[in-house]
Amino acid sequence: MPFVSVNSLEKDRDRALQVARDHCVLRGLVGSTVHGLSNPGTDDRDEMGVCVEPREYLLGLRRFEHCVARTQPEGVPSGPGDIDLTVYGLQKFCRLASKGSPTVLLLFYVRGDDILERNELSRELQDLAPAFLSQRTGRAFLGYLDAQARSLRGERHATRTRELSATHGYDTKFAMHALRIGYQGIELLEAGVISLPMREPARAHLRSVRAGEPPLVQILAELDDVTQRLSALAAAVQLPPEPDAARIDEFLADAYLRGWSAEA
Repeated sequence: MPFVSVNSLEKDRDRALQVARDHCVLRGLVGSTVHGLSNPGTDDRDEMGVCVEPREYLLGLRRFEHCVARTQPEGVPSGPGDIDLTVYGLQKFCRLASKGSPTVLLLFYVRGDDILERNELSRELQDLAPAFLSQRTGRAFLGYLDAQARSLRGERHATRTRELSATHGYDTKFAMHALRIGYQGIELLEAGVISLPMREPARAHLRSVRAGEPPLVQILAELDDVTQRLSALAAAVQLPPEPDAARIDEFLADAYLRGWSAEA
């Protein structure tokens, strides 16, 4: 499928797409579908990938870091059937995962038919997931939850209006994903994994949120409760202060050398 808009530090649009496609080692679904929260026929398709960028992007002056490709023009919301693809360079992906990014960490736990592209290197990357978990992880999830709650209240910036429901008075999909992140943060700190799709009864509850069944005041109260639970868990769980940088660096160095050798 052709992409209408492409955004990357690589100014050559075609070259950015070529790097993202030809050097991709892991690509999977990361949107509502992978969580078991989609409404068939209404959602776009969110994909995330990781590529081993060519050596000139790591050792030379060219820049890649990530490539965002969309089937809609820039500024136009994606609709049913549209694709939003983000492919990270391996180094940036690992850097974001080390910071505890909820969005990036998700790709470690995608499995089965939701994996669209995979090889031996990507299997090793997903197996390395525990090395990225640290006290930073809890702080990152808490920061996201705080930002989402303030957005729903209209405190952080304008109240979310993209899918504002005239019936329910709030962006139900946004609220659903805000709570989802909280539930997944709790599971990740407790069990060291994120279940995809989400487990019941959380899954059914979140689908009811997307349908606008609970009032906004109840959603905000639940966000506060989930935040408190996650905060208490982050303080109690025995995670290292920082990610295992030595293991991650060893993997990165080996991955780039193997990737470049295969291209020679």
